[in-house]
Amino acid sequence: MAQLKFGFLALLFLVFSLEGFSQGIRGVVQSKDGEVLSYASVYVRNLGDGVPTNENGLYEYALAPGIYDVLFQYLGYKSVIETIVVEEGRWTEFNVQLEPQTYTLETVEVEAGQEDPALTIMRKAIAKAKYHRLQVQQYSMTVYLKGTGQLTDAPFFLKKKLEEDGLKLNEAYTSESVSRITFTQPDKVEEKVISIRTNGDNQTTSPAPYIETSFYQEKINDIISPLSRAAFQYYRFRYEGSFFDQDVLVSKIKVTPRSRGEQVFEGYIYIIEDLWAIHSLNLQTSLLGFKITAKQQYAPVAENVWMPLTHTYTFGGKFFGFEGAFNYLASTREYDITLNPDLVEVPDIIDEKIEEVPEDVKGKEKGKSVFEKLASEEPKTRKEYRKLMNEYEKEMLKEERVEQDVVSERYYSVDSLAKKRALSYWDSIRPVPLTEKEVEGYRRDDSLAVVETAKMSDVDSIARKARTKYRALDFLNGARYNLGGGKSIGFRQNWTKISFNTVEGWKVGLALYYRKFSREKLADSVNTIRKSFNIEPEIRYGFSSNRFYGKVNFRWSTTEAISGLTRGLEAGRFIYQFNGGEPINEQVNALYSLLVRQNFMKLYEQSFVRAYWAHEVNSGFTYRVNLTYADRSQLFNNSNYSFYNKPERVYTPNRPENVETNADSFQDHEALILQGSLEWRPGITYSIRNGIKYPNSSRAPLLSLLYERAFGEINSNQTAASYDHVRLGLKHSIDFGVSGDLDFNLSAGTFLSSDQVYFQDFQHFGGNRTIFSNFGPASNYRFMDYYKYSTQTSYFSSIIHYQFRKFLFTQLPMLRFSGVRENIFFNYLKTENSPHYWEVGYSLDNLFRIFRVEFGAGFENGDYLRSGPRFGIATFIQISVED
Repeated sequence: MAQLKFGFLALLFLVFSLEGFSQGIRGVVQSKDGEVLSYASVYVRNLGDGVPTNENGLYEYALAPGIYDVLFQYLGYKSVIETIVVEEGRWTEFNVQLEPQTYTLETVEVEAGQEDPALTIMRKAIAKAKYHRLQVQQYSMTVYLKGTGQLTDAPFFLKKKLEEDGLKLNEAYTSESVSRITFTQPDKVEEKVISIRTNGDNQTTSPAPYIETSFYQEKINDIISPLSRAAFQYYRFRYEGSFFDQDVLVSKIKVTPRSRGEQVFEGYIYIIEDLWAIHSLNLQTSLLGFKITAKQQYAPVAENVWMPLTHTYTFGGKFFGFEGAFNYLASTREYDITLNPDLVEVPDIIDEKIEEVPEDVKGKEKGKSVFEKLASEEPKTRKEYRKLMNEYEKEMLKEERVEQDVVSERYYSVDSLAKKRALSYWDSIRPVPLTEKEVEGYRRDDSLAVVETAKMSDVDSIARKARTKYRALDFLNGARYNLGGGKSIGFRQNWTKISFNTVEGWKVGLALYYRKFSREKLADSVNTIRKSFNIEPEIRYGFSSNRFYGKVNFRWSTTEAISGLTRGLEAGRFIYQFNGGEPINEQVNALYSLLVRQNFMKLYEQSFVRAYWAHEVNSGFTYRVNLTYADRSQLFNNSNYSFYNKPERVYTPNRPENVETNADSFQDHEALILQGSLEWRPGITYSIRNGIKYPNSSRAPLLSLLYERAFGEINSNQTAASYDHVRLGLKHSIDFGVSGDLDFNLSAGTFLSSDQVYFQDFQHFGGNRTIFSNFGPASNYRFMDYYKYSTQTSYFSSIIHYQFRKFLFTQLPMLRFSGVRENIFFNYLKTENSPHYWEVGYSLDNLFRIFRVEFGAGFENGDYLRSGPRFGIATFIQISVED
C-alpha cells in the first residue's frame, strides 16, 4: 500500500508540474517514403517513460529543460535513438523518418529433416512464458486510454433517423481516460480512474480490460496465445529474420494458424534472443465476423523485464447494414516495478529436441526444492523448466491466496474530480495529440451539451417527477412506482399474458407487485445484506371458459454476497400446464392454435396453498424444501376457434396422450406433497470485484438430487396422490479450447412407490413439436411429443450438444471468419414402458451472428418418427429472466 500511495503522490506531482511546463518535444514520425506511422513509440530512455504518436503520426511530450536520449520505434522499421535538448520555455520540433527494418537471415542449408529456426525460438519462448508472467511481483502504471469510433454506413432507411438522434456517419466519437492501475500476483488488479472525458452519456471508461491480459497467458479472451503450451497444436511458425534493437537481438516470427478463423491469431510476434521475451507483436483475429487487430510495442522497464509501452486495437465490420470502425489506444507509462525475489535468476534454456544436453547438467538438481532450483544458474531443458515453473506457481498460489477458491480480484474506483477536469488539464496530461476529426467531435458534443443544459429547468424537473406517475399502457408494458422508504408498487409485463388456448379461449392476465426493500452494509463496509418483502398477485380470465383465476405469493428474501435465503407462502386457484417446466410458451401455443389448429398446451386447474424455503448456503450448495396442498381438477376444451378451418384438422382433447395413463390418471383429486432438493457445484471458484465475492458458476458442474413424497393418508376415499419419487441430475459445459464445446444435461430417477400417481406428478420431459428451438443448447428435446413418454416408473434422459470450430461447411475459412459454428446433438430417453426414443441433429449456429437453424430427426426403437427444421437464437446468447 505504501508503494501505491507513493505512486499516486508522484503522479499528482507530475500532473501539476506538467501544467507548468511550456516546453518539451513534438513532431511527426514518418517512414522514408513520407508515410505517417500511427501509434509509433517515442520513448525517453533517461526517464524510462514514453508516449505514442497519434493516428497522424504526431507526438507531443512535455518535459523539463534538459538533455534526453529519445528512442523512436515502430513495428517493421529500424529504431532510432536521438539526443534532444529541451530549452526553457521552448518546444523542440523534432521530426523523424524511420527506415524499413532489414532482417538478417540465418544461413540454413536446406537438408532433409532441417527444421525452421522459428521452432526452437518458440519452444524456448513458450517454456519461458510463465516465467515472464510471474517475474514481476507487483507493478503500477499510469494508463491513458483513447477509444475512437465512427459509423461509416447504415441502412438507407435509418440514416435520417440516426442523424435526428445526433449520430452522424463518418464522424468521430471519442472517449478518453487516465487511470492508475496496480497489478499484484497472482491476479489482483486495482484501478483508480483519475480522469474521464467522453462523448455521450458513458462516463465509465476503463482501460483495465484492454491491458490486464497478457500474451504470456494461455488465452487472451478465449483466443489461443502463440505462447500457450498448446500453441504448436494450433499454429505454424516461420522464421523471417533477426535484427538488433536496443542492444538485443530480436527474431521476427510469422504466426500462421493451422486452421484460420476465430479463436486463433495470425500475424507476427517478435522474440528477444536469450531472454525469450516478447519485443513486440502485430496479430489479427476475428470475432463473429468482426476483424480485430492487436499491436503491442514493449520496452525495458527493469533489468530483463520488458513490458508493453503502447497497445493499439482496431475493431471493425458489418452487421445488418451497419458498418463501423473502432480504434483503441492504450499508452502505459510511469511503471513502478517490484520484482519477484524468487525469479531473479534467468537460466539458459536448452531445447533438448535439437540441442545436446551437457552431461554435467543431467540430474544435477535432483533432490533440491523448487526454490533452490529457481535460485540456481544451472542451464535447464525446456521440459524441466516448464515443470519447475508449474510447481512454483502452485506453491505461490498456496501462499498468496487468502482464500483458495478465489481466482481473481478486481477493484475499481473513480476520483471525485474525474469527470470535472478542465480542457487545460487534458492538454497537459494527454500523451498523444488528438486528430482533427477527434477535435471536431469534441466541439460538436460540447456544443450539444451546452444546448441540453440550457433546456434544463425546474419545470423539466417537475415533468420528470410527473413521469413516475401512471401512464397509458403501463399495465401492459410494466412499470414501477416508488412510494419512498424502499417501498414500491408496479405492474409486471402483462402483454405476454394476452393469448389464446382451447381451454380458456381468448385469455387475459394481470400481474402486479408490492415490494419493500432495504440494504444494510456489513462490518467490512463492502458487502451488504439485501432484504426484501414481496406481495405478488396475479389474475387471469378466459372468455370461453368464463372463469376467473387468481393467486398471490408472499415472499421474504435475504441476500448476501454468495448466500441467500428465500421463504414464502403462495395460495390461490390457478391454471397450470401438466409439465411444471412449461415446455411450450403461451404465445407459441396461441400462434399454432390460431394459424394451424394445433393445441399443444395441456392444462389443469388447482386450488392450492404452498409453503417454500430455499437456502443458498454458498454459490456451490443450495437446498430447497416445499410443502404443497392442492385440490386438482380436470379441464376440457371450451373453444374451437381458429383461423385455420379446414375439416381435416381438429383440435385434440385437453387430456394428453401417454403410454402409461388411464382415465383415473386425470380424475379430480387431492395432493399433499413434500419436496426436498439439493444442488451442488463441486470445485466452484470465485472472483472478487470491489470486495464483493462473485461465483464463476459456468466453470463447475451442477449436481442435483430431488426427493418427493405424496401423502395418500390425507383422505380415506383413495383420491389422494401417494408416491415416492427420487431423481438425480448432472449438467455441465466443458470447453475444449479451440476444438469445441460440449454441453450435456443428464437425469435419472425412479418412483420408489407408486400407489396413486396422477398425471400432474408424472416425471415429464421437455418435448417440442413446434419449429422453434428452446433457449440453451442442452435444454429440451427437439422433436419429442410433450407428454407421450411421461412416466411413473424408472427413467433415464440425456441431452448432449457439441459445438465444433471446424466441421463440414466450416472447413471453408470464409464461414469460420463469419462466426458461423456447426453443432451436432444427440438426445436419448428411456422409461420402463416406453420404446427407446432418440434424436440426432445438426445445426448452424451464429447465423447473421444471432440466429440458429437446426435439422434433425427423432426415432423410436430405430424406426423413423419425424423430422424437420428448428429455428432459435444463437447459443452464445444467454437470456435470463429476473423479477
